[in-house]
Amino acid sequence: MLDKAAHENFPVAPFFVPRAWRDDLMAVYGYARLVDDIGDGDLAPGGRDAELLGLDPAQSDDRLTMLDAFEADLHRVFSASGTGPRHPLLRRLRPTVRRCGLTPEPFLGLIEANRQDQRVRRYGTYDDLLAYCELSANPVGRLVLGITGTTSPERIRRSDAVCTGLQIVEHLQDVAEDLGRDRVYLPAEDMERFRVTESDLARPVSGASLRALVAYEGERAGELLNEGTPLVGSVHGRLKLLLAGFVGGGRAALRAVAAAGHDVLPGPPKPTKLSLLREVGATLRREG
Repeated sequence: MLDKAAHENFPVAPFFVPRAWRDDLMAVYGYARLVDDIGDGDLAPGGRDAELLGLDPAQSDDRLTMLDAFEADLHRVFSASGTGPRHPLLRRLRPTVRRCGLTPEPFLGLIEANRQDQRVRRYGTYDDLLAYCELSANPVGRLVLGITGTTSPERIRRSDAVCTGLQIVEHLQDVAEDLGRDRVYLPAEDMERFRVTESDLARPVSGASLRALVAYEGERAGELLNEGTPLVGSVHGRLKLLLAGFVGGGRAALRAVAAAGHDVLPGPPKPTKLSLLREVGATLRREG
């Protein structure tokens, strides 16, 4: 889990946040990563996770059954009776939920996003993609606000914009990997507009049309990050730095995509630590 956290575009639980926040952020991140690993079929071999959820180890590859069992175990996190959740990552999550007064809805949204990944592998419109991000990305930002005790309607709106922007950036970085999973997160209406076909996504390098499409979607992601950036200025102290890390991470990733000439097919363009720090600093100066 820590290794996966290190490969995100943004700092998950950096050293400068209070220890209690760090533990809670990692508990939520562990939950989100496990849900994604179930949905992507990336669980450790041997069926141990299935066994922990009360299933036969052979059911480990049945993603919908695993998600159903995981949701049932999630409800044990919120139950005042019984022995509590079975899976250790959910047992770790339970103190965070109680301490921060978190509700089930964001956690259930992440599960539903992964159910949707089993049924929906293409998105016709940009609005369709935004609706998916409402499940797959926005709950994480809402949980961060809940953990830090800073939830408000305006902050939720700004947080949703940042999280959706980050999700779209990740989709742009992972076009080739997603196609390998038979998933395309580039809206079909935009692919048609730019004359990009799925065969173009399977090439070793991007053609001019795909580069133009990636640049276009990158601009949209950047606009979402800009829309959400005032969230940083609405808080103070170490939380301000943490949220600037989220926004700066997205902007640094977009710069990495642009620096690669918007050619995302050879591998995900990743920002350097220096470029991340520069973008975080620029975000803080704008919102100081």
